[in-house]
Amino acid sequence: MTLRGATPETVREALETGDPLPGTTGFAGALDGLLVRDAFGRQPLYLETATDGDADNATDDADAATNATAATNPEEGREWAFEPASLESPELLPAGSVFDPTDLAGKPERRWPLPDPEPESDRDAALEAVSAAVETATADALAPDREVAVAFSGGVDSALVAELLDAPLYVVGFPDSHDVEAARTAAEAMGRDLTVVELEPADLERAVPRVAEATGRTNAMDVQIALPLYLVGERVAADGFDALAVGQGADELFGGYEKVVRLDHRVDAETTRGAVREQISSLADQLPRDVHAIEATGLEPVAPLLHDAVVDAALGLPGDLLADENERKRALRRVAADYLPDEIVTREKKAVQYGSLVARELDRLARQDGYKRRLDDHVTKYVRSLSPDEPDPPRA
Repeated sequence: MTLRGATPETVREALETGDPLPGTTGFAGALDGLLVRDAFGRQPLYLETATDGDADNATDDADAATNATAATNPEEGREWAFEPASLESPELLPAGSVFDPTDLAGKPERRWPLPDPEPESDRDAALEAVSAAVETATADALAPDREVAVAFSGGVDSALVAELLDAPLYVVGFPDSHDVEAARTAAEAMGRDLTVVELEPADLERAVPRVAEATGRTNAMDVQIALPLYLVGERVAADGFDALAVGQGADELFGGYEKVVRLDHRVDAETTRGAVREQISSLADQLPRDVHAIEATGLEPVAPLLHDAVVDAALGLPGDLLADENERKRALRRVAADYLPDEIVTREKKAVQYGSLVARELDRLARQDGYKRRLDDHVTKYVRSLSPDEPDPPRA
């Protein structure tokens, strides 16, 4: 039995009841001969990509496939792993799915769909539910056997996590970056010490191949987002901590993106609540990148705002407590106001790749190495040139 993120008893009960929110921060792995992954994809799990030959073999030898019992044994079923680098051609098991790896012709079955509750009509009750859920989530994150530090950008998400966990603060970025300045002023307002991990271009050159290998991704955007997590994690691990807490999930759950208000071409939904649900669904693909970037430093990722209790409360929010033209993440900010100074509660933040200036500096390194902007996706080509398993893309 190989299961991460929850006890076997919890997952067995979730399988029996179909409960997509059994009180965890995600789970994945093997249980009773099945592979499982939680409803929101907070824990990654990969399958070796099926081939036509697999299906043919399963059809020709159905009895052998039926009688196979060792789900973790690649000789008796489809190979799987928690890290993409462990497989030759990995594909994510869909979030909320179960899969019998011995059924070579089978496909994952969606067992835990995204809940779709009616919005809470009582605004005060909705806010109280979010507040209670956040407290539950942070209490669960305070495991007695691990030392936690917080990846701190100075925004409301990471500041709320830092305040409730009462954990040391670390910010990463280039010296003139928005995130470093924002973290400094926020830490001062909170009366907290702050460790600043100042980056140099050489840090990116060194870290890019490690991040690409750990995440299994070489496209520019994913690598730009993962690099700050990896680089701050390196320092946190070197300082003797066991885990890195992050504010991930808040933007998706609570309406932190402009597009959920504008309802432009980037979303299919016609309402803010619908657009937020679309963003929640996108977590299953995004989160493995962040998990792998942190785990590559030897740390355990901790994301309190992705706890089932918080997800449940967020899904019940009415649209006007999510976002509008004047304010995004309204419910979360109302809750955070009980813990944080107003100047932090009302702050807007930049995406980490821009706030840390990692995207700018990676672009500069790419151009210095001959990958000019006139090339299609020149930063991705540069990233792949640093990755040992990728062919060197042509420069222009």
